[in-house]
Amino acid sequence: MIVTFLGHACVKLEQDGRSLIIDPYLTGNPLAAASADDIQADHILLTHGHRDHVGDTVSIAKRTGAQVVGTPELATFLGWQGVDNTVGMNIGGTYDLGYAKVKMVQAFHSSGYTLDDEQRIVYLGMPTGLIITWGGLTLLHAGDTGLFGDMKMIGERNDIDLAFIPIGDHFTMGPEDALTAAEWLKPKQVVPVHYDTFPPLRQDAAAYARALEQKGIKGTVLKPGDRLEL
Repeated sequence: MIVTFLGHACVKLEQDGRSLIIDPYLTGNPLAAASADDIQADHILLTHGHRDHVGDTVSIAKRTGAQVVGTPELATFLGWQGVDNTVGMNIGGTYDLGYAKVKMVQAFHSSGYTLDDEQRIVYLGMPTGLIITWGGLTLLHAGDTGLFGDMKMIGERNDIDLAFIPIGDHFTMGPEDALTAAEWLKPKQVVPVHYDTFPPLRQDAAAYARALEQKGIKGTVLKPGDRLEL
């Protein structure tokens, strides 16, 4: 499997001629390593409904025909935007993509889309994390979240090969809580995400990776555009 970090919380996974992208926030992302027009994907997976995660979903889905998977509220909202291939699912559920399976787990955050011209926020369901099983590998995208105790249960019930964990602080966990999250989730390897995109999110990802190593967990810092082979 090829894992490509595209900046912020956007990750692309590719294997055996199939691909999926998670939270494709590219346009307007100062650290984005790709243009939305460059993206080809079979599926788009969304953790929650904030603009910096929904991102370019509509344009990519319309151009490529990619199926979009998100909460029911988010799937419905995107349907109103002209995305005609959506799947709404919820926390605890599992969906078969045909080549991989995705299970939604809880995250502690918020989820809504701001319509500035209407001064209105559209509620888009609960925030989520995603557990993806594909080709004998198990990956966790924790989504935007704070630290919560049931991460221990998620770690106990899943043999996680790679976890994408936010470290930016301010809107999500900071490095200290993210270190505890990694200990509880027990992944073999962690890639930090959701940091440095904007000034409030500035973090030392290398220091976080060193702290992981001291806990016996492999920490891998990917710059936007970097690829990792599993």
